[in-house]
Amino acid sequence: MDCNSSDRAALLKIKEQLGNPPELSSWLPATNCCAWDNSIICSETGRVYLVALFRLNVTAPIPSAYGDLPMLQTIQLDTMPGLYGPIPSSFAKLSHLELLDITGTQVSGPIPDFLVKTNLSALTITNSKLTGPIPQYLSRLSNLRYIDLSSNMLSGTIPPGLLHGSYRFLILSNNMLTGQIPEDYAYGDIDTIDLSHNQLTCDPSFLFGIAKPMTKIDLSWNELAFDMTKVRFPYHLTYLDLSHNHIKGGVSKFLKDIKLGHFNVSYNDLCGEIPTGRFMVYHGADSYVHNKCLCGTPLPPCKKRE
Repeated sequence: MDCNSSDRAALLKIKEQLGNPPELSSWLPATNCCAWDNSIICSETGRVYLVALFRLNVTAPIPSAYGDLPMLQTIQLDTMPGLYGPIPSSFAKLSHLELLDITGTQVSGPIPDFLVKTNLSALTITNSKLTGPIPQYLSRLSNLRYIDLSSNMLSGTIPPGLLHGSYRFLILSNNMLTGQIPEDYAYGDIDTIDLSHNQLTCDPSFLFGIAKPMTKIDLSWNELAFDMTKVRFPYHLTYLDLSHNHIKGGVSKFLKDIKLGHFNVSYNDLCGEIPTGRFMVYHGADSYVHNKCLCGTPLPPCKKRE
């Protein structure tokens, strides 16, 4: 199936707006754009629905011509450190867009409100230069279940209600976010919460509970404070990092029933004897160092009271 002629014209415009990089030398007029290379995928009717560009040596803004591909479902722009500027307003025309993935760029500015006109189920803009708050209106994207905005310069608080549907991911690490974690992220089918390396302040223990579906929780490098002594953690958890916070009390004895591949509560205010038995045997001293007064295996033994 030959590609749609207007889609081909839009792709050639994208190539031109990127400065005609040599990696796109197969993108030629009067040829079938569905057969140019594996960075483009077409439907059976010849409409372009995926454009995935990786590691192009360009110095250019994101091409506005993406907005001229009306059936586009996936945009990937990965490891392009010369790509700069804001997300173009022409993206508002992409009502079928389900996946936007921009990683390792100089893309800047705020997260634009016109993204609500798309059909996003996954929004990934990482290792870039986004600034400003995470907008509440993203919660109007009723199919959005995966958000990764890690390693930007985002500020302000985390809005509630951003995620919908099953198997949800909230990844906002390495920003400048402040305030509390909204309580609605304790509910629903959430697999991963990574809010590490921010400036969040609250008691996050509402996120925990033996019946919660999470497999990864990373809240490290924040200003979080709670008493861990009696906290029950999700039974399916495989990754738990609470290091570099202000957690007090003792290490929860309920952790020994959870098989964690990664566990870290170092650099907190924990005290008392570390529980032993079952899965606790897998956690070395690095998991516990720099606390107030933890003792017992794998740290030095607790001092016997006279």
